[in-house]
Amino acid sequence: MTKPPILLAVLLCACAANAQVAKDRQELRQDARQTRDDWRDAARLESLIARFDAARGRGDTRGLAAVEAELSRLLANELTESRRELSQDQRELGSDRRELRRDIANGRRAGVRADDVRDLRDDRRDARAEAVHGARVLQIDSELRGLSGRADGPSLDRKRELMGELVVLARQEVRQDARESGEDRRELREDRRQR
Repeated sequence: MTKPPILLAVLLCACAANAQVAKDRQELRQDARQTRDDWRDAARLESLIARFDAARGRGDTRGLAAVEAELSRLLANELTESRRELSQDQRELGSDRRELRRDIANGRRAGVRADDVRDLRDDRRDARAEAVHGARVLQIDSELRGLSGRADGPSLDRKRELMGELVVLARQEVRQDARESGEDRRELREDRRQR
């Protein structure tokens, strides 16, 4: 009489493990897309800086205005992307918390729980980093809007500094993407072992 419930429990655990592996693979594909997008953003910003410097050197006010308009569009896209990534990070935090509670409720061994605690810690760090990144990009966007249309020396110097900071932020995002991909690959290996 006890064999069917045990069999059912084993099957449910196997299905949950397979679902987790599929989720991990989906996260890896998403990481690859984010990395490509972040590399592209960094390259675009570097190109904009080169165009800005060339236009400034020639005294080309139209060229400067074109760079400013393109930078404004790029920042709007980055802010949208940052909000989406923060939302995704928060969803991952919720999933990690549920997984940890499930492990505790099911009496899973300490090693499995430790993996889930580490995943939760990593996702908290990622969410904090994304929130800081998004807040700084928003500040830069606000400051650039205040400088919009101004072509005096100090304003152009400040625009250039802010564009340089955006490049640094974009490169930080690429490094964060690499770390996140490594964490997701580790999670996939752990979940495969648990199957």
